[in-house]
Amino acid sequence: MCCNPLSNERKQQPAEDPGFLDSISGMTFFDPHVHMTSRTTDDYQAMADAGIVALIEPAFWLGQPRTGVSTFQDYYSSLIGWERFRSSQFGIKHYCTIGLNSREANNVPLAEEVMELLPLFIYKEGVVGIGEIGFDDGTAAEERFYRAQLELAKEANLPVQIHTPHRDKKRGTTRSMDIALEHGLDPGMVIVDHNNEETVKEVLDRGFWAAFTIYPFTKMGNERMVQIVKQYGAGRIMVNSAADWGISDPLAVPKTAALMKRTGISDADIRLVTYQNAITAFGQSGQISEADFATVRDVDQSGKYEGNTVLRGGQQPRIDKSSIIIS
Repeated sequence: MCCNPLSNERKQQPAEDPGFLDSISGMTFFDPHVHMTSRTTDDYQAMADAGIVALIEPAFWLGQPRTGVSTFQDYYSSLIGWERFRSSQFGIKHYCTIGLNSREANNVPLAEEVMELLPLFIYKEGVVGIGEIGFDDGTAAEERFYRAQLELAKEANLPVQIHTPHRDKKRGTTRSMDIALEHGLDPGMVIVDHNNEETVKEVLDRGFWAAFTIYPFTKMGNERMVQIVKQYGAGRIMVNSAADWGISDPLAVPKTAALMKRTGISDADIRLVTYQNAITAFGQSGQISEADFATVRDVDQSGKYEGNTVLRGGQQPRIDKSSIIIS
């Protein structure tokens, strides 16, 4: 019988290095693309311990199609409500982008209903852009709703967060930028995400922001990311984890920072690609202030949202993860 196909992947993983936190002690990070709805409270605590002080959660596909507009409404409501509260309980400032993702744009009747819903959410507190939007299979329906949301972003004067396709990425990335320019968007208001070595030069040359997803075994590894920063510099480049319900790592940003530091990239450049550039790009929404990060650092985890709390009866606010005893 053939071996488990995942076994080779496991063998390829580098050894765990718990000491990586020591090398970035005192540094702060901003993850501009992470799907915390899919993550646990342990992830929030680990992110806070690693120096992540703020994040952006883009609206995205949940792994299976939604079946009605009310499910979108509830999901968007959670991004500006419960999830923001949950993040604050671990000292992390939560922002989001709101949009109809490309995969679900192909259900045209439902997508039309969602488009009527979006204006009710994009002006809410903490919404820093329209996203993530763009192409998946490159269908006519995807283009139609991508264009409509670009117009919505223009009306609201919000940044756009583009999802570039996993297949035929270079062509899809070019097409995404072409269409944004056709609609008169300033490239400086557009964050093109999920870049790789094949797309980065064109994105930067055309004046867009280039975001990179550090994702195990696909998209970009952080060793490759180090080489990109060394080649292109730190201007208009940012890294994110895009951690979601798949095999992913919510500590991808601080781990990449640690690797950059070990390979001789300056602290100033590390700060740009793991913190400041995200603030500059998405801060054009008028919704981000670094002073906000400080307001959530000292939290009372017994706080409640709609009568709910991250604690359970009698639970203490902090769990000692180093202990084998769970009492």
